[in-house]
Amino acid sequence: MNATPGTLWIKICGLTTPEAVEAALAAGADAIGFVFAESVRYVDTSAACRLAGPARGKVPCVAVTRHPEQPQVDEIIAGFRPDILQSDAQDLERLALPRELERLPVLRAWQAGKTLPRRLLFEGAVSGVGRACDWQAAAAAAQHAQLVLAGGLDPDNVAGAIAAVRPFGVDVSSGVESRPGIKDPEAVVRFVAAARTARPASLEQR
Repeated sequence: MNATPGTLWIKICGLTTPEAVEAALAAGADAIGFVFAESVRYVDTSAACRLAGPARGKVPCVAVTRHPEQPQVDEIIAGFRPDILQSDAQDLERLALPRELERLPVLRAWQAGKTLPRRLLFEGAVSGVGRACDWQAAAAAAQHAQLVLAGGLDPDNVAGAIAAVRPFGVDVSSGVESRPGIKDPEAVVRFVAAARTARPASLEQR
C-alpha cells in the first residue's frame, strides 16, 4: 500500500462487476476493494477471485470486512488471497492473521491524544451509505498518521475533502455508482481525475 511521494493513494471499493474493475484500473486507481461484509456490494470468494484476476500484480486487492469471525477470515485469506485486509481496528486486534498480510484498520472516531496506527482508514459510523465522516476529526488525525479518508466522497466533493483533511489517500464506493452496488465507469474516471488534481502543492509538503 504505497503512494508515490507527492501523490494521493486512491482506492475504489465495493467492486461487483468486471466493468468496474476495468474502469478502476484504466483510471489509475492505486487499489481496489471487494466487500465480504453484509452489503449490496457483497461478493463471495469465488466471485471476488474472478473479478480481481485482471488486477493481480497491478494494484493491491483489498478484502473489506466488518466484525468477522475467525473462520470467515480464514476462508477469505485461503480462497481470495487478499493483499490487504480492511476491518475495524478492534477486529484486527483480535484476529489471528498471517504476519505478511497487510492490514488497513478502520477508525470511525478519534480524540486528540489517543494513539493511532501508522496507517488507517477514517470512516463514518456506517460504511457504504454515502454519509460523510467528521472531516474536522479526520484532519486532526491526519497530522499523526497516514490517513485514508472515506465516507460520502464523490467526484464533486473529493477535491474539497482533500483540501480540508489533507489525507494520505481517499476511498470511494457509493459515490461512483449508477445504482446501489453498480459502479459507473465514467464516475470512477471523474473521481480519480478530481482526486489527482486536488491541491497537489499541499500533498508535496507532507
